[in-house]
Amino acid sequence: MLKKSIALLQQEAAEQGGSSLKRSLGAINLIAIGIGVIIGAGLFSLTGIAAANNAGPAVTLSFIIAAVGCAFSALCYAEFASMVPVAGSAYTYAYATLGELFAWIIGWDLVLEYSVGAATVGISWSQYLVKFLDKFNIHLPPQIIQSPFESMNMADGSVVHGIINLPAVLIIACITSIIIRGTKGSAFFNMIVVMLKVGVVLVFIALGWNYINPENYHPYIPANTGTFGEFGWSGIFRGAGVIFFVFIGFDIVATMAQETKNPQRNMPIGILGSLIICTILFVLFGYVMTGLANYTEFKNSAAPVAVAIANTPYEWLAQAVIIAILIGYTSVILVDLLGQSRVFYSMSKDGLLPKIFSQLHPTFNTPSKSNMVLCIFISLFAGLVPISVVGEMTSIGTLLAFVMVCLGVLILRKQQPNTPRPFKTPFVPVVPILGIVTCLIMMVSLPLDTWIRLFVWLALGFIIYFCYGKKHSRLRKSLEKK
Repeated sequence: MLKKSIALLQQEAAEQGGSSLKRSLGAINLIAIGIGVIIGAGLFSLTGIAAANNAGPAVTLSFIIAAVGCAFSALCYAEFASMVPVAGSAYTYAYATLGELFAWIIGWDLVLEYSVGAATVGISWSQYLVKFLDKFNIHLPPQIIQSPFESMNMADGSVVHGIINLPAVLIIACITSIIIRGTKGSAFFNMIVVMLKVGVVLVFIALGWNYINPENYHPYIPANTGTFGEFGWSGIFRGAGVIFFVFIGFDIVATMAQETKNPQRNMPIGILGSLIICTILFVLFGYVMTGLANYTEFKNSAAPVAVAIANTPYEWLAQAVIIAILIGYTSVILVDLLGQSRVFYSMSKDGLLPKIFSQLHPTFNTPSKSNMVLCIFISLFAGLVPISVVGEMTSIGTLLAFVMVCLGVLILRKQQPNTPRPFKTPFVPVVPILGIVTCLIMMVSLPLDTWIRLFVWLALGFIIYFCYGKKHSRLRKSLEKK
């Protein structure tokens, strides 16, 4: 099995100059990037769904369980990121432990998390923008806010078919232009966005706290209905599975390793810090939300947070939440696009993808050509494909990457036990095994059609690897010369 040595990866991490990414990120930047992608609209929707259908007020316990499940994978990511601080995240780690073919599978698989994820969020951003503008009687033409495969019923009874989701295209293009100008500028923009949306979450918690009705917490753990997953302790664990996906995103921090100052110290802080901060915010958010309204009121509600806010005198807060969602989606798109271009940068440097994906801008030292290619692909995807198709493909790709990273820690601990590790995953092999089991359980719970799409996507990836990547692999060529 063709593998990259840890020594070679560490040599790549030490590279400086025009052919390498510029190190400009500190621990605070990394935490902000993690928070930027973790706090999305899922917090405002999935909390209510999990409370209404699974856990009741004990959704706060579901958040803690989901966070612990995520922490198993986060600890493994932190160990690898401190050992080999190069761009590429799970792709790079798989190259060192499982070999080139598995690395390719993970790199190709991460497209589902980052690119397809960015397209999904872009479409949702467009939908919330339309809702926001409608409040001010600004109505965008239906032809430019939906894909060609969607239609809208008008007030006069006519049906208008979409042409392109233009807002989704424009937001991806705007974020790409920010990313191209440099990671430091992108991090500054993300920091402002994160402060704004965390601010809205804190305002909701602070203002809502005074209007909590303690009776809404009784019973804190509603009795099980007789069906597994519907309340009781099984409901708490099912609720954890539902909201597990709210936490997905911390792994993108690992893709920024090659642009991080003192990565051995700052990468673990960024990965674990963002997860801890978000867990605290999510538990408080869930506590206030289920205290403002009885969990049964969230059932069949498309906007559960609005139901909770209705029990306060702050009607304007509902509009502020929409603004927070728009802001939240903006930072998620930014971090997804950053993560995808850095994975493709690493794959291109290894020869598995064309050189265009690793060519850096002469001024900004960013993979600008890769950013532009991805912008075209992702914006067209967001503009022309319905959200029902792209949304289901994201979660399974992320979980597969988590499994590979946890497995990689187990393999490397056995094969290279004496390699320096600035950060060590505690309680090995227990933590990596629990990470693998947790993620596999989540993957098995996903629908069959999601698995079918994954296999089709991976089959396409195999074709590209054997037709291009394997022939152009730098590592393979260097070994053949010897």
